[in-house]
Amino acid sequence: MILLLDSRALTKIQSAMLISIIVFAAVGGGAAYVLWSGPPQSAETIRIGVCADLDGPVGKTVWQAAVLAAEQINAKGGLLGRNLTIVAEDDDAETAGGQDVALAVNALTKLITVDKADYIITPQAPHALAFQDVCSEHKRIMFSVRTTIEQLTQRVLDDYDKYKYFFRVWSTNSSSTAEGVTDSLLALRNYTGFNKIAYLITDVDAVKPVASSLDTFLPANGFDLVYKGLVSAPTTDFTSYFAAIEASGAQIVSTLIVTQASTSLVKEWHDRQSPVVLWGSLNLAQEASFWNLTEGKCEYISFVGLPAISGYPLTTKTVPTREAYIERWGSNLKDAAVAAYDVVRFILPDAIKRAGTTETEAVIKALETTDVETSMARHFVFTTSHDVMVGSAGPNHPAEDYLLVCQFQWQNGVQVPVYPEAIMKEAGTTYKLPPWLEPGS
Repeated sequence: MILLLDSRALTKIQSAMLISIIVFAAVGGGAAYVLWSGPPQSAETIRIGVCADLDGPVGKTVWQAAVLAAEQINAKGGLLGRNLTIVAEDDDAETAGGQDVALAVNALTKLITVDKADYIITPQAPHALAFQDVCSEHKRIMFSVRTTIEQLTQRVLDDYDKYKYFFRVWSTNSSSTAEGVTDSLLALRNYTGFNKIAYLITDVDAVKPVASSLDTFLPANGFDLVYKGLVSAPTTDFTSYFAAIEASGAQIVSTLIVTQASTSLVKEWHDRQSPVVLWGSLNLAQEASFWNLTEGKCEYISFVGLPAISGYPLTTKTVPTREAYIERWGSNLKDAAVAAYDVVRFILPDAIKRAGTTETEAVIKALETTDVETSMARHFVFTTSHDVMVGSAGPNHPAEDYLLVCQFQWQNGVQVPVYPEAIMKEAGTTYKLPPWLEPGS
């Protein structure tokens, strides 16, 4: 059990509540996570639930980000005169390998029926469809902050009345992800002239659809796709993969590695001075500690990142979000945490204020017309399927106005933006080849 209390002595009411929570947790065998912020909360608080693996590296940061955002909202007087309370249940998605659907669904159900969460935030990917069903059954608005599954938003289109409660904040869906990867690779081709491409993608259900999309998008855009690699999740030795990639004549390796293997992959690439550039998504590469983890061998690799993690001031909210999180928790954010923070701090408050109520139907309608600046986007907008808007929505709205899936490159220990090109130019940076690939090397 984790309780966040203020520094003042507990009142009799708080003491009674604390005893009740301890007894409940002991009897029920569950983990209760409660945020107390300031004076005792009334029954009129707005309760935002986090269903995640609260001991895992992603789930923990999602919870922390939601707590931080709630504290900031409450310090400014709350929403409609009501404070926010963060409640959470541990679904063990990360530590259990995401295999126990019953455990995860029970955690979510408890969050709704026992903890009385009014809104749900979850990074759950393996069981996102089951979570969507539970939230639809209980008529709870669900914000997904870490899944690419397209069926989630297709359901909204196919059966709006049942699934209108679902909203995707991050990641982009698998088709948008593949299109974004392809577009970024077109930019890389412009920078380098390279056209022969390989991909390395973690062999898990959540991201495999991206590989299928790339099989179509890359050749359609003139790339010579010379090697396809699906990497089993436990893999840490990439020697055989690089040998096969180099034999194929590839010049670019597009990566989508969602495990902790990023460190060993990058070290192998550097140590053998593999004649390819690494460009794509690498778990851990966004972390400020990645430079030290790889002993500086990550220099010149490029990776998908959110500006709030890398510290690029995309919006007026981006850097303050990063700094506040580091000050509050002593560590940097992860992408799902940025999304969770934006939900609690900007997206949901904006919708509730415009609706003038927390009544579910009214908030859904307000969310559908969201256009708000967040840490992630100059204009955060939902599509008609309740997906996150990515790219241009018309001639008056360039792509960089909406959610940006940026590429950053490690250069001399610093993460600099190298895609989209407009952002690279805005930042005054350039893409750099590793020295062993420079012309004449």
